[in-house]
Amino acid sequence: MTRWSFGVATFLILIGGLAPGPLVAPAYAGCGVSADLADVGQTCTYSPTEVKEKYATADSDGFQYRIRLWCQSRVSDTQCAGSATPCDAPPGSFRYELLRAPAGPNPSWVVIGDACLTPGDLGSLGTITPELVATEFRKLTWPKAELLVQPPEGETLVNFPTNFYTENTEPTTQQVRLLGTQITIEATPISYDWHFDGSAEDTDNTLTTQIPGAPYPDLDITHEYLDAHVTVHPWVDVTYSGRYRIGAGAWTPIPDTLTVTGNPIDLRIIEATPRLTYHD
Repeated sequence: MTRWSFGVATFLILIGGLAPGPLVAPAYAGCGVSADLADVGQTCTYSPTEVKEKYATADSDGFQYRIRLWCQSRVSDTQCAGSATPCDAPPGSFRYELLRAPAGPNPSWVVIGDACLTPGDLGSLGTITPELVATEFRKLTWPKAELLVQPPEGETLVNFPTNFYTENTEPTTQQVRLLGTQITIEATPISYDWHFDGSAEDTDNTLTTQIPGAPYPDLDITHEYLDAHVTVHPWVDVTYSGRYRIGAGAWTPIPDTLTVTGNPIDLRIIEATPRLTYHD
């Protein structure tokens, strides 16, 4: 009896001869190839220069390219719902997936690798991405949270639950032009840092909440001062989450938050003095 044996390479060649196209794609420097009987996948790590070269040769090589922010989770194929993944180098860079599709309408995108890109790299590609918008988000001026105190008039009593709140609770939008395209950026307050004694280092007198407080009789945010005859300088910081949209398109989350420092106010701590009054 004659026994036949052949290795995996021979088996792949035989299968390749029956297949309508090549089974294994060519591997490039910095790429890893994985294969099974169903599919062959190739992923590469590209430099910013290599990504720019691919964009420059789009259409002429029969393909089109786009990039997608690499993050912990997604709400869709294009929207990053988690934290963006930073790179060790260069400074300020984030990891992106590079996708490729045949040129033409209704493209079927395939991830072919990843790259670490800075906002400057993205600008040279002419691509608006969440991280590029995040850089613009940090440059813009957003409303500070005004600290309101009860009792009013800049005075409160020692050992008394002083009430604090702010009315900065609604989203704020701004329109900017980015890479020649008009986009709308929206900032929504999501948390507040209350500094009761006028010192950011004094954590015993600092409180972080997701609520903005409320005027009397709702005493959501209160603080008692233990020393009389002093003036303190409390303030409140507001942290915004952001999202943006291009034209009238769908909203896309911005992967960063932004904290805006508030303005301190003067608050005098006084001591109540009992007085005996006479009435007829």
